[in-house]
Amino acid sequence: MAQRSGSADLPLHGGYVPKWLSARMSRLGAIIVQAIIIEYGRDELLRRLAHPFWFQSFGAVMGMDWHSSGITTSVIGALKHGLRPLERELGLHVCGGRGKHSRETPRELVAVGHRVGLDGNALATASRLVAKVDSAALQDGFDLYLHGFIVADDGQWVVVQQGMKGEAKAARRYHWASEGLESFVEAPHRAIEGTAQGTIVNLTDRRAEASRAAQVKLLADLGPDRIVREIATLERRPLPAVTDAPLLPHIVLPDHHDVRPEDVVLRRLHGTLAAAADRGPEDFAELLLVPGVGARTVKSLAMVAEVVHGAPYRFSDPARFSFAHGGKDGHPFPVPLHVYDQTISVLKSAVQKAKLGNEEALAAIRRLDNQARALEAGATGPTFDEFIAEERAMSPVYGGRTVADDVAEAKLMRRERPSRRAKAPATDAAQPLLL
Repeated sequence: MAQRSGSADLPLHGGYVPKWLSARMSRLGAIIVQAIIIEYGRDELLRRLAHPFWFQSFGAVMGMDWHSSGITTSVIGALKHGLRPLERELGLHVCGGRGKHSRETPRELVAVGHRVGLDGNALATASRLVAKVDSAALQDGFDLYLHGFIVADDGQWVVVQQGMKGEAKAARRYHWASEGLESFVEAPHRAIEGTAQGTIVNLTDRRAEASRAAQVKLLADLGPDRIVREIATLERRPLPAVTDAPLLPHIVLPDHHDVRPEDVVLRRLHGTLAAAADRGPEDFAELLLVPGVGARTVKSLAMVAEVVHGAPYRFSDPARFSFAHGGKDGHPFPVPLHVYDQTISVLKSAVQKAKLGNEEALAAIRRLDNQARALEAGATGPTFDEFIAEERAMSPVYGGRTVADDVAEAKLMRRERPSRRAKAPATDAAQPLLL
């Protein structure tokens, strides 16, 4: 039976993902997926996508806002775009998405079924049932607006979907996995993430089996019209108080945008930095001679290495993974585009070599992760504030960028546009203006 594995608070944020980041997220996400499949297999990748803490860390290491609901949309979008050219090679298909794209999921699944020989109609039915359970059987006040369905050629699948509660500025993410799933209506979730909202109606809980059976019997005995009248009567009476005991361990992703010391397990960060300093010169000596590549890239590689190789308990502090490539809103620092591109380049080269039988480059990345865990117990390093201060000071060198830069550039262009459209002098009236 599939089990819930945890939950987390997700503040609901607006905004957008700029093209300069979304394109990089697609490339890095696809490369990380390939590395995990090479090292551990496709089933392990699906298990990780079904793990809410890993999923949040995955989005954070790709430069998305480390704590917000936007990670769900951007990660699903990045995987759908980045893995599309690799569908046949990996045997993995990403369907659905946000808004209108979520409603296309059944049609996309039927098409996948035709291409690879699966029962697409059965997959489409599973998609509808998953959405129905989290919108009707689990009445927690969140309206679903995103539905991502990742299916493998062997029929195994994972669903990641998200609902919002606008007035509370909160989001809740639900994770499903076909592995071990015996029932859609009894404890089917692998995990649920979201802000604790007090009492909810969860008809998928095992303890609700009697309630589900009674509801079916009530409908058969009384009919829908009689039930509606009885509900109207009950709503005029005071209902007894019901307490909601937490059923799942959960992490709390706070409302503040900045990354604070309490959001990060500092000894793990120090272990990563020490591993990069220790293993980097030995394993990546040739890489460090390439212009533009240096110790900073190896630090990012060490954090990506943990996303590829880390054990589940390592992802309890997803904010730490934002120290690989910053965040689009500038927290903990601007996205270092030069470092990001070098990370993609190194990982892509390692994956391509591994596909040809040369696994040394991927093994070097694996050693980074092993070394980080070995060193973190006694590793020392800069304080939290010193690390962020250094990154922000070096941001211009690293090509640091945020969405605020996009806004500033757009404003500058609007200010300059009238001068370019000014009327030409009378002597040049016959010449065309270059707009």
